[in-house]
Amino acid sequence: MSEIITLKDVVMSVSEQEELLEDICNDVLGFGPLEPLLARDDISDIMVNGAGATFIEVEGKVLKTGVRFRDNSQLLNICQRIVSQIGRRVDEASPICDARLLDGSRVNVIAPPLSIDGPALTIRKFKKDRLRLPDLVRFGSITPEGAVLLEIIGRVRCNVLISGGTGSGKTTLLNCLTAYIENDERIITCEDAAELQLQQPHVVRLETRPPNLEGEGEITMRELVKNCLRMRPERIIVGEVRGPEAFDLLQAMNTGHDGSMGTLHANSPREALSRIELMITMGGFSLPSKTIKEMVCGSIDVIVQATRLRDGSRRITHITEVIGLEGDVIITQDLLVYEITGEDANGKVIGRHRATGIARPHFWDRARYFNEDRRLAETLEMADRRDE
Repeated sequence: MSEIITLKDVVMSVSEQEELLEDICNDVLGFGPLEPLLARDDISDIMVNGAGATFIEVEGKVLKTGVRFRDNSQLLNICQRIVSQIGRRVDEASPICDARLLDGSRVNVIAPPLSIDGPALTIRKFKKDRLRLPDLVRFGSITPEGAVLLEIIGRVRCNVLISGGTGSGKTTLLNCLTAYIENDERIITCEDAAELQLQQPHVVRLETRPPNLEGEGEITMRELVKNCLRMRPERIIVGEVRGPEAFDLLQAMNTGHDGSMGTLHANSPREALSRIELMITMGGFSLPSKTIKEMVCGSIDVIVQATRLRDGSRRITHITEVIGLEGDVIITQDLLVYEITGEDANGKVIGRHRATGIARPHFWDRARYFNEDRRLAETLEMADRRDE
């Protein structure tokens, strides 16, 4: 390096030479200007809008950085390098791609001609240190009693649906709940881009596949979930339910695969139930609305709502049970809710988790079967005392 600089008669300090060498290595061997951002643990999202604009999310706030690419060609080359690691491709013929980095971070690329101002790259980073429920308690996302309640829900094999908006922490919460699955259970996960971090020894990870350039070879989420049922699973975990696979997941929950879990986009538990019904209808199933509602009630036990508040903080705002059906209406009851009471001088939202006073949840018999009924009663009693 120093010989080339001498030969070209360029005046550079030692620190500038080291910086230039690092940039060259990152460009040739790594992900170019993104390398410093990928190395930072405090960044949760990286958003590249063409060669000249890169944004990051830190502590729930979106900030613009000084990171720039030489041109859109360099950015597209880095996008191709990322997606080629898992056998995907992105170019004019296939301009949309979902992929993941080797550390599990989720990547989405949309390239020209669909993206007008150059390739748009979005990376949802995963922290190296896996968060657990005690960490969520420390961050204020849930109370200690709420964390114990979620732990019991995971242990007694309730069928759980985690709903929330984009960036609300659904996958993080799903990872936390899976920590309480017993090590002797066979778990099968289905995802569009594999990002779940299960620690159990008996886990089978499945991932969808997009069609090739001829439009063939696509493997959808629905096909993965249907295939799961032939693999002797004890729990099926779907990374994100967004289509007709909702029907097959409910079927699995209702046919002996207790303790199955999934996430979906919704802004409230009630909206999550409506979305499940809508997705089943979109799949072309000509079933009466009441039949679908009966299937939902017989399959889903608990809905956990995750919300990203306006100050960037994330809270678990509802732990809600699905009770049953009265007429054409699905009956639910909240065990724990989060109430916003105001905001402080710095614009931080102030609120509290409030127990609803339910002394005997609908899954009480299931808790008793797993010898968790006493701890469940104590937890709900402590939650009521905290509320007082």
